[in-house]
Amino acid sequence: MGAVTSADHGLATLELFHSRPIAPTRRIAIGLHYLPVHGGPGPGGILLGGIVSRFARELDEDDLDEVDDLLDDLVERRRVVQPRLRHRLQDDRIGLLKSVHRLDAGADGPTFRIADVGSPLVNVLGACYVVPSLPAALQTDVWPAIRRALRWRGPIDGSFVAALHGARDVAGWMAAAEPLAWALGVLGFDPDDDPTNREVRRRFRDALRVAHPDHGGADDEAAARIADLTEARRILLG
Repeated sequence: MGAVTSADHGLATLELFHSRPIAPTRRIAIGLHYLPVHGGPGPGGILLGGIVSRFARELDEDDLDEVDDLLDDLVERRRVVQPRLRHRLQDDRIGLLKSVHRLDAGADGPTFRIADVGSPLVNVLGACYVVPSLPAALQTDVWPAIRRALRWRGPIDGSFVAALHGARDVAGWMAAAEPLAWALGVLGFDPDDDPTNREVRRRFRDALRVAHPDHGGADDEAAARIADLTEARRILLG
């Protein structure tokens, strides 16, 4: 197992190695991963939750119950006897297929890039088995996100991210991880846009007018929205 720390891996990345779905001996290994979980559960926890939600809806109730039991053991740091749920966790990756799951920063928020490789169960197991490799003090914020994702049946979009993390915190870690993409999105530009200073200022003024309570903006959201707009303007203007 190992971790990568390069920004080239998006907001979060997880490699999984696994046998083919039809293989008689089902094996799984954790590959390189970049799973920042600061702010709990952070981009890493959101990616793991997205993987779990994407594939858990294809599992039957018996497998879902067994995954719940596995989570109990992992959370309590009990020894997990292998194989578990008909799959063996191992370190050797020779002869196994590779899946790469990513979370990237998009103009409208986090974008999931979940590989459709391997069985649903092997992907759910991989997302669960990687958590114990994260800093012990931060795992407590990741496990609840995975449990919520296990039963989530809605779209894996902004509402899903908010349910796992909380909208204000998401904005915070996206601003830190991908500041330019975040700032462009906040002011309504496309990710590939290269606006002039004049365009940035005009977009900022227009958005500020809409957000302000005196012009119809919601009182309970106005302060946070204005703070985001101001920070986005600062980033784009340098």
